[in-house]
Amino acid sequence: MTAHRRSCARATAALQALVAVFFVLIPPAFALPRSDLLVETASSQFRFEVEVADDPTERSEGLMYRETMADNAGMLFLYPAPQQVQFWMKNTPMSLDIVFVRADGTIARIAERTTPFSEDMIPSGEEVSAVLEVKAGMMHQLGVRVGDRLKHPTYFAD
Repeated sequence: MTAHRRSCARATAALQALVAVFFVLIPPAFALPRSDLLVETASSQFRFEVEVADDPTERSEGLMYRETMADNAGMLFLYPAPQQVQFWMKNTPMSLDIVFVRADGTIARIAERTTPFSEDMIPSGEEVSAVLEVKAGMMHQLGVRVGDRLKHPTYFAD
């Protein structure tokens, strides 16, 4: 390898390392706001750190292209008024639990262990004001059921 090629290779490696550090240390401008959300059952409370998607662009992107998620992570989709909604798993490589939530914070429906990349529609079944997506199996593991409640001081007050 010539000296020029070695120099170019080192410069390329240095640039790649700099870009990697940039994306790790500096959150992207399109990062969604995060918030703590409680899921309350008859006997317990579980805390999730959720990204909040509250406009049409954020809601349409959702968790597409994400390959992993922590057990206590999720995305909360908020709608300006209660409405029937449908979700799909197109471009989503991991299975999710999709939790449809009424305006008062109670859970209307849970679609468990959805199929990655599926284009089948997953309907809310009734008007909802929010949808929570979490790692597949978490709702069953935590014993969360229809009728349980989400709590958040801004979105689902007591």
